Amino acid sequence: MTKFGELINLDIPVLIDFYFDWDKTGENPQEVLRDVVAALGDKAKVIKIDIDKNEILADALKVKANPTFIIYKEGQMKWRQSGELDAKTLIGLVQKYA
Repeated sequence: MTKFGELINLDIPVLIDFYFDWDKTGENPQEVLRDVVAALGDKAKVIKIDIDKNEILADALKVKANPTFIIYKEGQMKWRQSGELDAKTLIGLVQKYA
């Protein structure tokens, strides 16, 4: 498995969605992220991380809410927010750091 530091240390923005797989409330997160990926193409990387399967990482980053979105670029956290966001909002945020 790739180390987290390698995932976030890119020249393009990296949007990470920390989520609980068992929580099916709200908008369909798969569709939202699919739209984000389609709109951004190779200008950004989108990664989903299951909080239950990555508890140590989630604890280290103090991820408590589902979902929690974080944008990294060149290894630095640029933005973070918990709660549902629509694809248009996420696309705009990621493009801000492109």
